[in-house]
Amino acid sequence: MAKETRNYELAFHGSRRQEHGGGSSLSHRESGERLEVVYGIHAVREAVRTRPVDYVMITQGYHNPRLQEVVDACRAAGIALRFSPRPAVERTAGVTQHQNVVAVCTPKAYDDLSEILAGAECPLLVALDGVEDPANLGAILRTVVAAGADGVVIPERRAAGLSPAVARAAAGALEHTKVARVPNLVRTLLDLKERNLWVYGLEAEAPKSYTELDYSTGCVLVLGGEGGGLHRLVREACDQLAHIPLRGPMSSLNVSVAAGVVLYEAVRQRTR
Repeated sequence: MAKETRNYELAFHGSRRQEHGGGSSLSHRESGERLEVVYGIHAVREAVRTRPVDYVMITQGYHNPRLQEVVDACRAAGIALRFSPRPAVERTAGVTQHQNVVAVCTPKAYDDLSEILAGAECPLLVALDGVEDPANLGAILRTVVAAGADGVVIPERRAAGLSPAVARAAAGALEHTKVARVPNLVRTLLDLKERNLWVYGLEAEAPKSYTELDYSTGCVLVLGGEGGGLHRLVREACDQLAHIPLRGPMSSLNVSVAAGVVLYEAVRQRTR
């Protein structure tokens, strides 16, 4: 254990030489490119591997073996590392729950829905109707990646978009998820139906159980936002509606939990 700790400290010491040599950060700022902050160990680690990163800031004197992966990835990619007092890290992150690491990088780009469909042999998509909580969106993105679904569709208005809080909640999964942001969700669902995808909406009052749906062909799973459920026009755009049976006294599931339940039923049907 002592040897492991010593090697970790040496890695930090060697990385300090990069603090003032961050040529990449200068180029990003000079180009006028918009940057955002990503925080949390898993989110930063994956961002370093997949996005152009200006620099990574770590709390000075904070030793955690999980951060070694971030340090090694930064050194391998030539990304500048800054070791700063915790208050400076908090100011950069804008939150206190940052796990002592922050990356300043380019924002995660949205994906084109047509390209998502083109890359999927039998598409399995999740469409979100007004999910506003970044923690819920992040949790759904993580489940989408875990289940091997092809992507997520979100509306431009009255819904959470991709943000540092979403990246933190997704725990690195954001970098591996395809997310399309569309101006009109109803119109998009109708277009997906024209492309021979089945559109299934989750609705608490629906007579059919989610296990009765056929997920073996291309389909879109539509989930409503916190509290309100599916909007009327979205509900009417669905081919079929189904509910998740609840055995206890609770009247509903969190939307991210519901997404996981239905996604894994789709996976089960597709792999049996």
